[in-house]
Amino acid sequence: MSDSSLLFLAGANTVEEQRARWERKRSRTAKELLETEHKYLEQLDLVVTFFVTILKAKGTLQPAVLETIFGPLESIYSASHVLALHLERGNLGPGLENFCHDLELYGHYIENLEQANKTLKEQLRKNKSFRRFKKLQEARPQFQGRRLEDLLPLPLQRLHQYKHFLRDLLENTNPDGPEYQKLAKAVKSVSEVSQWVQDIIHKRENSLQLLRIQKLLKGQKIQILTPGRWYIRKGWLLVVPSKGEELKRRMFFLFSDIFISAKPCHPLHPLNSNKLACQAVYPLHQCTVDKVFGHTQSQGGLLSLSFPNKTLLLMSSDQQDINDWYQSLTAAVR
Repeated sequence: MSDSSLLFLAGANTVEEQRARWERKRSRTAKELLETEHKYLEQLDLVVTFFVTILKAKGTLQPAVLETIFGPLESIYSASHVLALHLERGNLGPGLENFCHDLELYGHYIENLEQANKTLKEQLRKNKSFRRFKKLQEARPQFQGRRLEDLLPLPLQRLHQYKHFLRDLLENTNPDGPEYQKLAKAVKSVSEVSQWVQDIIHKRENSLQLLRIQKLLKGQKIQILTPGRWYIRKGWLLVVPSKGEELKRRMFFLFSDIFISAKPCHPLHPLNSNKLACQAVYPLHQCTVDKVFGHTQSQGGLLSLSFPNKTLLLMSSDQQDINDWYQSLTAAVR
């Protein structure tokens, strides 16, 4: 046999080995996807069977309240059940392709999750019959000590799992195979909904941070919680005075559109001892940031912030801190 024939056979064997590895990994992932889908369905079934269905029949909660707490959970459960049937039959591509049409349900459900939890707490506080019903249902052996509050975030957790499972499946599927395009479409759909969910979570966390800062600040009346405003960072810096006075330690808050300076309230104040007094609010749209020193591996650094009617000199003895502030400020004023 010629050398070229041997090389051809060796190459063919390598390709076959690669395909076999792909198939083994793909089979393992598909098996794990099905097993976890069954477990997910069992957990969703607890909510649908022992809460949603019975509450609808009993009328313990008003229909609008029921909808707020559980949202499209029944539809999510049905979609998951259909997906599990496809996976059991080995119809991976068609099953996931069909499932993509129901992915928006996850986005809407997670978008409403915060309000669902608030409404649930409110009903537990004021609705005695619902409070008793919930306690009885959770005491069932099927719940294994889990509460309704533990089960409501399940679709959010499952969405993250889908993202990883589908990527693994796509990576181990032959690009020339019949299912590759269907899997690629499913990965794209899950990634888009995951990004939508991440944006929802990010906005929610930002709003909570703005609210916390609003409650922390006293003095100038400024509305921190404003649409379109994003929190970036906070920290203590030393203000260098212009006339040779002592350095002043101040807390600074950087947002996407403003920069706030604050100082601690008097420690003996009966109401505000743990709060900060807002001293100045600087708009960033006309700000220029320069690093005066701190370019080398020296101790600390000094920043200059120029506004139309004011120049701030801010210092820190921690060079990494001053570098981080410089990067955050220059990015914010662009």
